[in-house]
Amino acid sequence: MKKIVFLTGAGMSVESGFKTFRGNDGLWENYPVEQVATHEGWEKDPTLVTNFYNMLRDKLWDAQPNEGHRLIKELEKDYEVCVVTQNVDNLHEKAGSSNVIHLHGELTKVCSSNDPYNNTYIQELTPDNPHVEPGTKAGDGSLLRPFIVFFGESVPMIEPAVWEAQQADIFVIIGTSLNVYPAAGLVQYVSPSTPIYLIDPNPVAGGHNRNIIHIAKGASEGMRALRAKLLNNE
Repeated sequence: MKKIVFLTGAGMSVESGFKTFRGNDGLWENYPVEQVATHEGWEKDPTLVTNFYNMLRDKLWDAQPNEGHRLIKELEKDYEVCVVTQNVDNLHEKAGSSNVIHLHGELTKVCSSNDPYNNTYIQELTPDNPHVEPGTKAGDGSLLRPFIVFFGESVPMIEPAVWEAQQADIFVIIGTSLNVYPAAGLVQYVSPSTPIYLIDPNPVAGGHNRNIIHIAKGASEGMRALRAKLLNNE
């Protein structure tokens, strides 16, 4: 069975109505990124940051996968599918995708401030229990913080993502620029013989030496076009 690896970014979730930091205004709900998505912001005002992500979770519970998410899931019938996403939402999981790597963390989880990737202290929040009270502590005594890779922090999941990119028979990028890390970086690990598709309504910038097949459409319409190409072995 052939393996398809997807790299998805902000444009994947736009049709689901879920805003991200990397939108046109560079803000989420008009909060400066420095205030709510950096380690410095967390250290300065953990109560503000905790309440901000509580608010985002409320919005996320109401968001639903769009057709693009569902079409990625449907490809599991005929392909081995891995989704590498820059998004912190859980819309791929809601659509039923079974193998999702989150590069920038997961909004539905909280973790230790001292040791964010220690599984012992990572907690999954649910629609019935969506909020963290400011000041709540993890099992190691540190404050519970959002399980989000803040700007400037390392990206521990990049290594498994690189491995998946190396195994891909088909590589698909949706809703993220080829000039923005980690998209540009992962492309370097894709085999030269592997076709790369880019689904994005915007023009593709240059600067790469790969033959990229550009599908100039949004996520859902683009996934329909990709599925037709795959069915026709294009």
